[in-house]
Amino acid sequence: MLEVISLLSNILTNPSSPMKELLCEIPFIISNHPDLKYIAEQFEIPFFHFPLVADSGDKSKAKAEQEALIEAAIAKYEVDTLVMARYMQVLSDDFCDKHASHTINIHHSFLPAFEGAKPYHRAKERGVKLIGATAHYATAKLDMGPIIVQDVAPISHRDTVKDMVRKGKDLERVALARALRYHLESRVLVHENRTIVFD
Repeated sequence: MLEVISLLSNILTNPSSPMKELLCEIPFIISNHPDLKYIAEQFEIPFFHFPLVADSGDKSKAKAEQEALIEAAIAKYEVDTLVMARYMQVLSDDFCDKHASHTINIHHSFLPAFEGAKPYHRAKERGVKLIGATAHYATAKLDMGPIIVQDVAPISHRDTVKDMVRKGKDLERVALARALRYHLESRVLVHENRTIVFD
């Protein structure tokens, strides 16, 4: 059985509902916010709160310390796959390079459009007619890793940003679960910055 961890920031999600359908276990959850500890407790999963604390104002040193804590947990639990579910932190190039082949990120946009933060706000401003979610391998280039799964939903001028966020969260759950399933079942081949997915 493969070991999978979740890196979360501050969204409400159920860490074990899609996982019961997948051949994996979640040995722990990491977050840079304490908000979701109750979810880990509900499912009796250890929860590690690793905030990004820059006491001296040195953010790069704080990031290195935070990533060292993540690396120690990964080593201790012999984790095979990392899942970044709205983990709104940019990981260092070294961390990404080391874990690129087994770190899946879910992005709340149909990449390559609207990478980075607040994609629904930018999509609304642009007047798009489709919104999407993209599950991809995380690389040192933000939101530019090999795409595993994408999903879309139609929207109209009547949809508010709040509507788009709600619809997008549904897409994210499905896309992430499919991408993780394909990865765990070794159905994804990566070549350069592209994937071949045997679905």
